[in-house]
Amino acid sequence: MVDAGKFYLKKQGKSAGVPEPELIEAAVRSLGLDQLAAFDPCKKIIEYEFRTPAPLMSLTASGFVDEVSSESPAPGGGSVAALAGSLCAALTAMVANLTVGKKGYEAAWGEMSELAEKAQAVKDSLAAAVDEDTEAFNLLMEAMRLPKATAEQKAARESAMQAGYKQAAVVPLRTARTCLEALRLALAAAEKGNANSASDAGVAALMARAGVEGAGLNVLINLGDITDEAFKASHRQLVEGLLAEAETVNRKVQQAVHRNIKK
Repeated sequence: MVDAGKFYLKKQGKSAGVPEPELIEAAVRSLGLDQLAAFDPCKKIIEYEFRTPAPLMSLTASGFVDEVSSESPAPGGGSVAALAGSLCAALTAMVANLTVGKKGYEAAWGEMSELAEKAQAVKDSLAAAVDEDTEAFNLLMEAMRLPKATAEQKAARESAMQAGYKQAAVVPLRTARTCLEALRLALAAAEKGNANSASDAGVAALMARAGVEGAGLNVLINLGDITDEAFKASHRQLVEGLLAEAETVNRKVQQAVHRNIKK
């Protein structure tokens, strides 16, 4: 259904880089699947029945910020960093979609349509990471609650905790990498997208940089309790590289944005 939606949108000369519900709607409308009866994707699309629950991303915006502000340690900085990156990708897709079909940008329509599709995929990946980060934290908490009355129990608990700390570092590292991917897309949107949306591309980049740095902090804080020194060293180095590139790419985005704003 998603591929069908993309096909029909492209056939109509429109960008296929829109949210999945819009792709489904385009497919349903173009194929006439709703002519005899209402088409409910949740009931008609098998894959939707097996989707992994996303309790945090299912909240309203106000519900999410309330949840973050509670005394519970999760969701915390890792989930917020993932959301920031997801918002970057969303804004980037918006800028790209506002370029497709815009007079004067004909040469960029194809590239911007592809960019919008990539941004939607990155957006969805980072949106999923909002819940994944909290799930990793919860697994670590479960390991900490394991019994420790005997030597065997202590050893099992320590092993589970080490695995938990590593997972709690791996998840935000993946988030940081994906946020950097979103930032690179924002650069393309800032340089070649609709100049009237330059400020949106600039905000997108700032959100992605916050996502990279925020996720990086979450990697580093979880390395402290890990006993595997090689793991710690490699992950610190990876974070340093991501932060350095994020700073460079964001600077390029802001330069492109300000050039467009001054026109």
